[in-house]
Amino acid sequence: MSSVPFHYVDLRTFCYATEDDKRVEQALRTFLPEDYPIERAKSEGHYGDRIIVLSARVENADDIRHVLTQVASAPDIDAVRSELDDRVDDNCSFFLTFDKQVAFGGSVERGDGITLRAKVEAYPAKREKAVENARDLLEEL
Repeated sequence: MSSVPFHYVDLRTFCYATEDDKRVEQALRTFLPEDYPIERAKSEGHYGDRIIVLSARVENADDIRHVLTQVASAPDIDAVRSELDDRVDDNCSFFLTFDKQVAFGGSVERGDGITLRAKVEAYPAKREKAVENARDLLEEL
C-alpha cells in the first residue's frame, strides 16, 4: 500500500457506568498503534449516570495504515467492500462500527460499540470518487 487515501481516521467509543474504563480503553487500543494517545471526555447520561467518551484521531499515514490493517482483519471485510455505497456519505466520510466486546479480546468484528469515521481523499470532493478510492484501498488490504 503505497499511499493512503484518507485524511484522517476517528475512532470513538463510550464507557458506561457499568463498564470498566480500562477495559474499554483496551478494546479501543485494538485498532490503534502502540501507546497512541486517547482522549477522554466525561459526560452524563439522561439519569445522571457517568459516561466517559474515549476517542482518538489518527492523521499520520503510517498510523492510518495500522488502523486500516486492523479493520481489514475483520472476517467479513468483503461485505464492507460491497456496502461502500451505503458507508460513504456526501461529505466523503466512511463509517463503520465494531464490536467492543470482541475488540477487548484483541479481535476485530463488525458490531456495535466502537465507531470508525474516516475522511476519504477525493479530488474533486465527490461521493462517487470517495467510494472509488475507499474501494481501491480496501481491495489492496
